[in-house]
Amino acid sequence: QVQLVESGGGLVQAGGSLRVSCAASGRTYAMGWFRQAPRKEREFVAAISASGGSTYYADSVKGRSTISRDNAKNTMHLQMNSLKPEDTAVYYCAATTSDSSWYGASRVGKYDYWGQGTQVTVSS
Repeated sequence: QVQLVESGGGLVQAGGSLRVSCAASGRTYAMGWFRQAPRKEREFVAAISASGGSTYYADSVKGRSTISRDNAKNTMHLQMNSLKPEDTAVYYCAATTSDSSWYGASRVGKYDYWGQGTQVTVSS
């Protein structure tokens, strides 16, 4: 069992920056960030491989966001810049301990564990 705890959400003006973090209680393989806005499906944001050597971004955040991880501390971060009102959502951290591959990193079903989420609100 791995527990994931997100932090760093908040309210920011459009054009601003925010970093959300995820602390895991143990080692994991790939990790990812997903988000869910009201009345919308949960959607993929970014993912990072177990080593941190591979990353993958949704088109909606590519060029504005950077995902990183520190395996010594079992933490993962998502730095988001040039934020837009449409980035407003609850951001969820996800991790897998059963699938060591990079395949399907953008799929919800790849991940075994999920955090409770952290709210990010971007005002216009």
